Amino acid sequence: MSIKILHIDSNHPILWQQLEEAGFENHADFTSSKEEIESKIENYNGIVIRSRFKIDKQFIDKAVNLQFIARVGAGLESIDCDYALDKDINLIAAPEGNCNAVAEHTLGMILSLFNKLNQADSEIRSGAWNRESNRGHELDGKTVGIIGYGNMGKAFAKKLRGFDVEVLCYDIADNKGDENARQVSLRELKQKTDVLSLHIPWTPETDKMIDLNFINAFAKPFWIINTSRGKNIVTADLVEAMKFGKVLGAGLDVLEYEKLSFETLFQDKNTPEAFQYLLDGKKVILTPHIAGWTFESHERLAQVIVDKIKALYLK
Repeated sequence: MSIKILHIDSNHPILWQQLEEAGFENHADFTSSKEEIESKIENYNGIVIRSRFKIDKQFIDKAVNLQFIARVGAGLESIDCDYALDKDINLIAAPEGNCNAVAEHTLGMILSLFNKLNQADSEIRSGAWNRESNRGHELDGKTVGIIGYGNMGKAFAKKLRGFDVEVLCYDIADNKGDENARQVSLRELKQKTDVLSLHIPWTPETDKMIDLNFINAFAKPFWIINTSRGKNIVTADLVEAMKFGKVLGAGLDVLEYEKLSFETLFQDKNTPEAFQYLLDGKKVILTPHIAGWTFESHERLAQVIVDKIKALYLK
């Protein structure tokens, strides 16, 4: 077997090692531009990426011998999936590789918001000892609504089994509910939810999905957690809803302003007004797209990709 694979992002070493042991020929290029990669991609049968650049129609047209694209992560939004499939290119992702990490991060954000942990810690470090203003909320007795009930949503619902909460899920696919969450209509979810957690990909259908109209349709003020994709929320609308109390707090691991690579934040040097509000707000927790970024998931993601590549060829 002579299958040549180009790795254009660094990953856990087991990915390279196990592919090599299985007889694949590995090559690495972590620094060349997209155009430089395009000039040689015809020499490869497979490519392994994270999110360095977009695999678009132009790239795919030059990859005349490509048999698979493997993304070491959950989403495939950086790939022109329809065009790749038209070219009989297999698409590989690993949402099961970091779903537990995302679930734990989501739960941690909720508990931190409810108990004002970040605020209280900051105040004590600045010399203030404020007990009443840091009185928290309990998760028990609340209704948690999950939008998107795939690997990530299911893993998060499983983490909630130790709490006395009602868990509802909404998904565009039927029959997704399980013993950990009852699948409902979006209307019912909006009527009952106290805490909303997003576990959806970034697609044309979910782009800017969470806007002011969407938020105002909820019957009660609620907390929101987003560990999916930043562009699923209109930040300015979220901030507006926080100002008038419809959104009680936000845990955001992803931001509308991220670049596609997820490695840097802003498209330009200006700080948007809405983001400045989030930076200054006490009812906000921000993390830099790390919900699925644990030491354990780093290895697990690589293992899932290895197993799926091997399954294509070693039958």
